[in-house]
Amino acid sequence: MDNNYTLHIKQFNDKVRAMNQNNGKVLTLNAQEARSLHAEIYDLMSTIASLSKGSGNNDSNITVSMDGGGFK
Repeated sequence: MDNNYTLHIKQFNDKVRAMNQNNGKVLTLNAQEARSLHAEIYDLMSTIASLSKGSGNNDSNITVSMDGGGFK
């Protein structure tokens, strides 16, 4: 993974925040910003999908036991 992995998502978030602070109604991305944001979102979705597949058949049960200790 590249060290600027979420750079374009952060830039998009900053643009949305600025738009909201100025009560803006329209957010515009140029073609390169849109392509970069699309690529990052697609990469994140692919990563999530591959991680989900790796833990898909893990049906083990986890039991948690707690007592109050000395609390009364």
